[in-house]
Amino acid sequence: MPSSDSSRADRPGTNHPDAGALFKLEPAPDDASGFAQLARQPLAELLAPDWAEALTPVAGQLREVLGFLAEEAAGGQKVLPQPSNVLRAFRQPLAGVRVLVVGQDPYPTPGHAVGLSFAVDGGTRPIPRSLANIYKELDTDLGLPPRIHGDLGRWAEQGVLLLNRVLSVRAGAAGSHRNKGWEAITAAAISALANRGTAAGGPAPLVAVLWGKDAESVRPLLGPAPVIASAHPSPLSASRGFFGSRPFSRANALLRAQGNGTVDWELPPLP
Repeated sequence: MPSSDSSRADRPGTNHPDAGALFKLEPAPDDASGFAQLARQPLAELLAPDWAEALTPVAGQLREVLGFLAEEAAGGQKVLPQPSNVLRAFRQPLAGVRVLVVGQDPYPTPGHAVGLSFAVDGGTRPIPRSLANIYKELDTDLGLPPRIHGDLGRWAEQGVLLLNRVLSVRAGAAGSHRNKGWEAITAAAISALANRGTAAGGPAPLVAVLWGKDAESVRPLLGPAPVIASAHPSPLSASRGFFGSRPFSRANALLRAQGNGTVDWELPPLP
């Protein structure tokens, strides 16, 4: 099933403004104009500087995809997430990424997709069931209590890149923007992560967490980076290998082995 998850089993919720400055959702009343404007802007105005440099080779393809989104919106389709959030994952500096979590495509429920895989706005209730399953495994793995909100900004702030394989979707139509060009963009991003060097000449520390078959398809792009792979946390597949996979403690163990500290996976009780 799709996700960032985009599981059809996820239930609709209510979306409220997020108070966090870095992850604030901005209103975009005219999505067609918004996507068209993005397609015209220099990469340096859309992405963190090091991401802009890394994705320069696919800049033309990125503009084509953004143009496609503008056409979709102009034709009356509701495109998720809104323009201000479609490239949100790349606002986080490339140099600071320590853990890569790969999703599939955004939640297709209006109000859910916020540009970070598996996350929703902090005011969305109830949270998607795939995310609820992630919280269950977090409790089993590290004893951290599940949260009622889906704001994963604290993970992102610690260098966890929450990246969907496909960065947009039509509302209500999971998987509808696959094979429209996003795969080349995210493949370039993952390759850039895997090929980062350090001052000593070796690869920069990185752990990849791949949930589901779509996510596992990027494994060849990761080179020597350690990979934690399991079934997807969707309600339809979580019992087939996601539960019990202990990805959070394993990621921290791999980070320690690379001399890169650990991630504090505990989220605040309220966003």
